[in-house]
Amino acid sequence: MAKNPPAKPDGYTTVTIYDQPYHLTGQDPDHIHRLAESVDAKMRAVASQGQTVDSLRVAVLAALNFADELAQAQRANGIDTRQGHARAKDLN
Repeated sequence: MAKNPPAKPDGYTTVTIYDQPYHLTGQDPDHIHRLAESVDAKMRAVASQGQTVDSLRVAVLAALNFADELAQAQRANGIDTRQGHARAKDLN
């Protein structure tokens, strides 16, 4: 399970995902912790269903699960993903 130590004074929020610490920046440490908990839980669920111990493979499979959930939610809500792609391109 993701651990949620308090935000560091230097502006970083430290989280642990799949037993690895990450020092992240963002405006809302609570939001970062919730996201980290979600990613940690998804990775552990993926790992429990498979035979791989390779954390990179587990991360990719978890990302595919999240992408599928997002695509299903977008279809259910009639969201056009091209708008998001155009916005992301503008940010680059």
